Amino acid sequence: NISSVKEFILLGLSVSQGVQKMCFVMFLFFYLMIVAGNLLIVSTVVSSQRLNSPLYFFLGYLSFIDICYSSVTAPKMIADLLAENKTISFVGCIAQLFGVHFFGCTEIFLLTVMAYDRYVAICRPLHYTTLMTRRVCGRLVVSSWVGGFLHSLAQTLLTTRLPFCGPNKIDHYFCDVHPLLQLACTDTYAVGVVVVANSGMITLTCFLILVTSYAVILASLRSQTSEGWHKALSTCGSHITVVVLFFGPCTFIYIRPSSNLSEDKSVAVFYTIITPMLNPLIYTLRNEEVKSAMRKLW
Repeated sequence: NISSVKEFILLGLSVSQGVQKMCFVMFLFFYLMIVAGNLLIVSTVVSSQRLNSPLYFFLGYLSFIDICYSSVTAPKMIADLLAENKTISFVGCIAQLFGVHFFGCTEIFLLTVMAYDRYVAICRPLHYTTLMTRRVCGRLVVSSWVGGFLHSLAQTLLTTRLPFCGPNKIDHYFCDVHPLLQLACTDTYAVGVVVVANSGMITLTCFLILVTSYAVILASLRSQTSEGWHKALSTCGSHITVVVLFFGPCTFIYIRPSSNLSEDKSVAVFYTIITPMLNPLIYTLRNEEVKSAMRKLW
């Protein structure tokens, strides 16, 4: 790598001092909510003997990933909102890029696994305990981590091979592929196509699997009573809400070449901050078992 740039400057969400101070208070509160809410779910799932089904096994890992995912970007962004020197080293920037794609892609795979779990539970209830054993669930989680690692490794290697010789100002609040491609002092068209194809293929494939699984679930519920409909939809409603909140912004950002970074960083707030903060509320407000287990824990 012949890069002469040793550090980057993150321009953040806004250049206005007043807006930055407001954002500092707001995003600090959001981040504390993310950590507290998701830690509460993890501790509840681990400590409660009632929450021993695969659904809660996956939910515990989803909450853990949400903490890690937001922690890659939020603390640096919050600190930069009050700092005059908003720099990040080249190594730190690449590490942040790797972390964002690693935990983000792992979450995508895990949400897909959770959709498969709901499909088996509703469409094949008699075989559920034999199909979704603890060993199978463990393998599915490990596969999600491995898939996220391989995707992130590919994105990171493609980016680090590019030369950076100035300018070094990133119009974003964290290091991502598209902002870095625009700073590289070489033609990045081919790399950009590969990056979009990699991210787009994973996002689209997982989204199609999710849509297909829920279409099959809805089709299988036609013969159910209204009570069966209500019970099935209540278990799937939380997951569908999280999928829409997470996949919508991710698809918008990574399935196309980036043309407007100011627009991209505003959308990125949803899947790096807002969705991880809302996940604990979505899963607890609609689930009596989780709420009951939390009351017992306290």
